[in-house]
Amino acid sequence: MEVTVKENEFVVLSISEVSSSSSTSFSKSEPVFARFGSGSGAPELRFGQESQSGADIVIVLRASQAFEGASYLYFIGVNVVKFVAVILMSNGIDFGLLNQTGYSRGISIQFKNEEESRAFHCAFEQWKTEMVVQGSPLPNGAVSTSTSKFDEKIEASSAKMYFHYYGQLLHQQNMLQDFVRTGTYYAAVIENRADFLGRVVVDVGAGSGILSLFAAQAGAKHVYAIEASEMAEYAKKLIAGNPSLNERITVIKGKVEEVELPVKADILISEPMGTLLVNERMLESYVIARDRFLVPNGKMFPAVGRIHMAPFSDEYLYMEIANKAIFWQQQSYFGVDLTPLQRSAYEGYFSQPVVDAFDPRLLVAPAISHVINFTSIKEEDLYEIEIPLKFACSVSTRIHGLACWFDVLFNGSTVPRWLTTAPGAPTTHWYQLRCVLSQPLYVMPGQEITGHFRLVAHKAQSYTIYLTLSATVGDMLQTSSGKLDLKEPYYRMSQPQAYSSAQEPNQLLQTQDVLTQSWVEDGSVPVQQPSPNHGAELHSL
Repeated sequence: MEVTVKENEFVVLSISEVSSSSSTSFSKSEPVFARFGSGSGAPELRFGQESQSGADIVIVLRASQAFEGASYLYFIGVNVVKFVAVILMSNGIDFGLLNQTGYSRGISIQFKNEEESRAFHCAFEQWKTEMVVQGSPLPNGAVSTSTSKFDEKIEASSAKMYFHYYGQLLHQQNMLQDFVRTGTYYAAVIENRADFLGRVVVDVGAGSGILSLFAAQAGAKHVYAIEASEMAEYAKKLIAGNPSLNERITVIKGKVEEVELPVKADILISEPMGTLLVNERMLESYVIARDRFLVPNGKMFPAVGRIHMAPFSDEYLYMEIANKAIFWQQQSYFGVDLTPLQRSAYEGYFSQPVVDAFDPRLLVAPAISHVINFTSIKEEDLYEIEIPLKFACSVSTRIHGLACWFDVLFNGSTVPRWLTTAPGAPTTHWYQLRCVLSQPLYVMPGQEITGHFRLVAHKAQSYTIYLTLSATVGDMLQTSSGKLDLKEPYYRMSQPQAYSSAQEPNQLLQTQDVLTQSWVEDGSVPVQQPSPNHGAELHSL
């Protein structure tokens, strides 16, 4: 019998219930059609036959997510009142999703060949993306305005550049070759096998899939690797090339704010840290993933982040930035007076946070810390972060600004482990960050320095930094303020000078070990207190 197929319509070779206790009511004497449409006012997928229109199976695409595997293709959808798992297989392999997930219904669909199966998958994605996410006109004239939380708070141009950047292998290589970063993640996972063994893991922003592979190595039951950029395709290749692990890893291309998973996760793993911990605003996605996917009391790797801050003195850096504006002092540059822009240029250079690795001896006071607990913080709390500053200066000097770095804790059941970006510790691709003020402060030993450090999120996936430092000399109050854009740093990337024998970097790591132990023993947040001879020490945490 010749079958005429319309646009947005596919012929199903066979369809059956996964559960053996029930079966579909479709007649085997005529073909079953899979049709995309919007008969209910929202994009939907309908399975039915011409002679049995009332027996159609309907899946609402608005709440559906497509997943693609090496030998099968399956969909998770939502029916009117209950979850429906639709498994689409091009080679007849039964995936058995229903038994693993507890879905109330499962349907196995088989197409004539892989080409038709793939075409169906592409149509599914096109209907969902174009008509649900982008809100373009639906066939019946209605307009869907459904957008994800990510799209609401991030401007499209920034998101496009962001996903393009992380979709390139050279940038993934840069992160993979950060051996401090990658090695610490590997150690945190492998040393805590007990947390991963037999557990469901979700890798948030999976990138190349390296953390998913680590979790699988540690014995995870299944890993769902969520990645929104084109890197998802590379991740599939990398995982497929590791046959001892790939059967337990599913790569899902999409944003964590939008995708659906068949099961809850026992563990979330992610590398959501940007410069100053919060840049790129991926911490918010990490928290959203926690609220959407993590079981109560599930683990997060990492679980806690800390931003450390201390005033610094660096005359060379200050003069380097100030001298950049000298160009604009020229009164006859090819006959043009540039001085009207000199002040704007001067302010512009000081609005750039400096990213580099600096000598911790440039710090002039013990650091203070701001703790962000990823397991409990609300997403909205990351929109604006206010940190009061109070330091006791150890030397007589000019203060040129505030130095910042961060660390995160992998609070594993067996071996808690820190990943630090502290000055003096082995350098990472995050380096450290310094906010340089255009007007330095003069201080004396023991003098108190106060101020505020305020971070305000903006739609370009970053933060505006508002910094104020104040100190009183005699009867005179000195105050210096700056407004900096974390999105537009000055990548200086200089390496710190060699250390004297009394100031070896391993002192920082020893201090970190002590802090980790205190955290584990009493559950409190460790903050280093000034010691009597703090002026000669490296205050990293």
